[in-house]
Amino acid sequence: MAKVNLAELKDSASSRFPLGRVHSLESMGTVDGPGIRFVVFVQGCPMRCAYCHNPDTWALDAGTPVSVEHIVELFESNRQFYKSGGITVSGGEPLLQPEFLAALFGEMHVRPHGSVHTCLDSCGYAYTPEHPERFAPVLDETDLVLLDIKHADPAGHKALTGRSPERILAFGDELARRGIDVIIRHVVVPGYTDTEEECEQLGRLIAPWHNVVGLEMLPYHTMGVAKYEQLGMAYPLEGVEPMGKTRIPALRRAVLRGMKAGRAGA
Repeated sequence: MAKVNLAELKDSASSRFPLGRVHSLESMGTVDGPGIRFVVFVQGCPMRCAYCHNPDTWALDAGTPVSVEHIVELFESNRQFYKSGGITVSGGEPLLQPEFLAALFGEMHVRPHGSVHTCLDSCGYAYTPEHPERFAPVLDETDLVLLDIKHADPAGHKALTGRSPERILAFGDELARRGIDVIIRHVVVPGYTDTEEECEQLGRLIAPWHNVVGLEMLPYHTMGVAKYEQLGMAYPLEGVEPMGKTRIPALRRAVLRGMKAGRAGA
């Protein structure tokens, strides 16, 4: 991954689109959607996941104001590398800035050298089902969503993230209604989300979403601990050891069993 220096960006005051509050940019992302991708990490997140490795993205009023035009320019300068990839907006939580996101994805779809594949990496919590019209412009321009499901059980979800899962599930329902491709991501945390029972429950939870095209089981790691120390923050999962990859295939099979059972019983 190659980081882009935000301090080198030109003044964005003349943009004809809403500015985005951006935490960082990476020009060669390989784990944020298919292929090599330009990745925009936006600022601001309403979740407080115990295993979050970027707590510096939480604050809504931090980050650097960046224009759609500058991001497009940076993308086009390395376009040849993104032939099998595209652009991903991650976070933080991108849905906190839907107007910026819709403008950016819309511009990517009308590039003179061809449409660019757009990917949204989201936990879905910022989606408000009472006002779906606010998010329609974003979803109209989204080709793929990486949707993080933190915990299959509502009580476990709130304990792990500080938030209830209802908005996230409503977002998943909206993506299914629209038929937008979704890859489910589930972080496997020892003692929290590492049982076959929880993973089967996850499978049953996502079974109604026939637009799910992929499943990523991500082993918990502790690479973010140093950042908490730098920020003078206590690490919520102090003492929890990183998750090895040995049990991941079995837990993945458990999710798939739950999906199959959920669909069979529908």
